[in-house]
Amino acid sequence: MNRTPLKDIPCVILCGGKSSRMGEDKSLLPFSTSSTLTQYQYEKLKKLFENVYLSSKVDKFDFISKEELLLDEAKIYSPIAALQSIFSKLNFDKIFIITVDTPLVKLESIKEIIKESNNYDITVAKTDRVHNLCGIFKKHKLQPLVNKMLKEDFHKVGFLLKELKTNYVEFLDDDEFINLNEKDEYQRALEIISKTNDIY
Repeated sequence: MNRTPLKDIPCVILCGGKSSRMGEDKSLLPFSTSSTLTQYQYEKLKKLFENVYLSSKVDKFDFISKEELLLDEAKIYSPIAALQSIFSKLNFDKIFIITVDTPLVKLESIKEIIKESNNYDITVAKTDRVHNLCGIFKKHKLQPLVNKMLKEDFHKVGFLLKELKTNYVEFLDDDEFINLNEKDEYQRALEIISKTNDIY
């Protein structure tokens, strides 16, 4: 894999969810050899992106600079609110966005998504289901619609995908895109990562 980090596309890791099904803040759970899931994602994604940011409701991370934290100050917990905050703070048009709880997504898969994104407003991963928050989002196309949705108190990311020109990049391995929403999914991901040779 080409290890020269991408300069013109930043990566944003979404870390501001409630983690209600996990019962504790999943972004701070230990993962693999990292002290937290967030640090694992950050260090992995830094291999591909020169600029990696964390989107969060609060400053709860001790391994990044202040410039790398994008505080989402909206009172509601919503990925649409997080997108608005990201677009208002970053001066890039193409932004790769991924959730903190999908740590098994391979860098090669992310490169494939980026490669397939040129002629689309949104380009996301798809297995048996669509992974709405794992892909490239073009700010100039999304920002007006995101602002309108928030004004109307409408928070479905799937609506964005339907309204704009979206490319769905298909992958075969469902495990790669597992969401760590509950304890059993977290344990399963730990088992998977323990059997690999850092291919993630």
